[in-house]
Amino acid sequence: MKIGCFALVEPFAPLERQFELIRGLGIDYVDLTDNHDGASLGVEFGFSASVSLDSHPAKIRQLAEKHNLKLSTVCAHANLLDPTAPDVYGTLQIIKAVRLAAALGVPEVITTEGDPKTRFGHALTESERLFTICEKLQSPIEWAEELGIKLLLEPHGIVTDSVKLMGDLLERLGHENTVGICLDTGNCWLGGAEPLDYLKAFGSRIRHVHWKDMPESWLPKRGKVYGCGMAVIPLGDGVVGIPAIVKALMELGFKGATTLEIAGAENVTLSSQRLRHWSVESDAVQSG
Repeated sequence: MKIGCFALVEPFAPLERQFELIRGLGIDYVDLTDNHDGASLGVEFGFSASVSLDSHPAKIRQLAEKHNLKLSTVCAHANLLDPTAPDVYGTLQIIKAVRLAAALGVPEVITTEGDPKTRFGHALTESERLFTICEKLQSPIEWAEELGIKLLLEPHGIVTDSVKLMGDLLERLGHENTVGICLDTGNCWLGGAEPLDYLKAFGSRIRHVHWKDMPESWLPKRGKVYGCGMAVIPLGDGVVGIPAIVKALMELGFKGATTLEIAGAENVTLSSQRLRHWSVESDAVQSG
């Protein structure tokens, strides 16, 4: 199994420090996680790991090569339910992420609808939510198709955290060879769905996995909160049922990259070890 890590291991540290830490943990793959348009004061003065979507790709490529890391995805998590505005991460930024991924030779860009933050966004009906997401993703999909990039939708909102609505959204978006899914194990569980149901419903359209386990103390929030940034416990210590998900992925013949969205170097290390064990164990069962 290809195991990667979010480039946000240590708070208030630049991107190169994140890469150093990830390489030190024995992990081979890394996501470009936080990113922005233009310049960033935090990056300039060394306390942010954000990547400019306007970067020359050679700078990022050389940094990854320096630390012997392979870039697996560019994250472009957006707000697709609120009105378009200059300060809202949306269509333009997703297009830039697709262009950057193509220039870097990275095969996938991951996006989602996110939580609305305005009265307008919260007042949308189910059909209006589907429409506004589709409208805002049309140009990014066209760019992704032109440049040979897979645009993956992650469960991280009121639409994508539902197996039914995710299916409705995929059907309306079309472009089956370009648009796929990044399964986030913690997010879809938190939103009230089961990760195994995503695997059954969407199968080979799942091209990437974000690994998170959720503690039992989060049960009261289930179905009320749509997505969280990072898990605070290692895989296997929560209630999501990660070993069964690994087994189901292996049975599907999943060959894509995966990413640990887990806070703390010790939690990342233990999670990586457990993932390798579960995947080898599942592979041995299938071979036997």
